[in-house]
Formats: sequence, structure tokens, C-alpha cells
Amino acid sequence: MLDHVEMSTLLFAIAALRRPRLLVRAARAGQMDYNRNRDLRGLIESHHLSRPESLLAILLDEEARLDEARRAAAADYNVTRHVTVLIALMAEARIYAPHAA
Repeated sequence: MLDHVEMSTLLFAIAALRRPRLLVRAARAGQMDYNRNRDLRGLIESHHLSRPESLLAILLDEEARLDEARRAAAADYNVTRHVTVLIALMAEARIYAPHAA
């Protein structure tokens, strides 16, 4: 993904995601226990946390990679990581959505 992308573009891309209902339901349920400090540490490098656009772009890229692996039925596809990334993506989008205007 691009280094500099507008927040509104990223939020639109997140809203446009179409994933299997079970993945989305699992991610929605997981948002209740989402802890930004704990959960992002295992997903991305900490220096990307300072810019919301960078964070969302990295999460979108990782989710796209995981979804591609899912669709290809790749042996290394990790459904747990996919749900974890979706949880973070949805939760972070909720945090930054009011600031996109």
C-alpha cells in the first residue's frame, strides 16, 4: 500500500471489505476484548503506531495477504491471525473514523 494515503481512503477501503460471514462475526465478537497496546504489539512494529494512516495501511495490507491465502487454500493460512487482524482493523477504524472528516 502507499506510504501516504488519506484517512478517508483507508476507511472507505475497510468499509468495502467483503469477507465470509463467520470471519466477520468472529472479528465483531473479538472487539469487546480488544486491547490496543496488547494486540497491536503482536501484529505490527511499534514505530508504525504513531501515524494512524500507516497503522491502518499496514493492517489492510496484512488482511489482504491473509485473505488471498484463504482464497487459495494455502497450507500456511492462519485463520486465528486473520481474525486477529480483522479485529484490530475494525477497532482501529472505529477509533479514527470521527477524525477522517
